Amino acid sequence: MQWTNLSEQNVYRNRWFRVNLADVQLPDGSHLDHFVIRLRPVAAATVVNEADEVLLLWRHRFITDSWGWELAAGVVDDGEEIAAAAAREMEEETGWRPGPLRPLLTVEPANGLTDARHHLYWAEEAQYTGPPQDAFESSRREWIPLKLVPDMIARGEVPAANMAAALLMLHHLRLG
Repeated sequence: MQWTNLSEQNVYRNRWFRVNLADVQLPDGSHLDHFVIRLRPVAAATVVNEADEVLLLWRHRFITDSWGWELAAGVVDDGEEIAAAAAREMEEETGWRPGPLRPLLTVEPANGLTDARHHLYWAEEAQYTGPPQDAFESSRREWIPLKLVPDMIARGEVPAANMAAALLMLHHLRLG
C-alpha cells in the first residue's frame, strides 16, 4: 500500500524550512493534496562520564510551553558533516567539547508531515572549555545519573520524542 509523490510545488520557504504541496497518488489511483515540510537535518550529542552520568540541558520550548531535559542539538549547516555539527552544538550549548562521537540513532520525529531526520550521537569523554557560547539555549546544564532516565521519561521530564528515544538507547547501551 505505497503512496506515490507525483510532484511538489513550493508554497513557502525560508532559511530553516520549506512548505510544499504534493500531488500524491494513493494505491487505489485517487489523488490527494498533501502538505510536506522539508527541513534540514538536525544533529545532537551528549557525553556519558565514568560515573554513568549523562550531560543534559534543562530548557523551555515556547511553542509547546513545556520544560524538559534535552541533549544539545541544532541544524546541520550546508556542507557540514553531521557528526561535526553535533560536536559543535554540544560545545556551543554546554561548554563541553566531546571526545570521539559514536552514532546513537537516527529518528524521523514526524514522518507523516516532515522529512526531518535527527541524528543523535554520544561520547564517553569530553573536555570542559568554558561557559557555553549559547547559554540562552537552556536554563541549566547538569550531569544526570543515567539510571534515572527511564523514570524521568515516564514523569514527562523528557517531552521531546527524539531525546527520549536517544536517552533510552543510551541507557540500554550503558546499563543494559
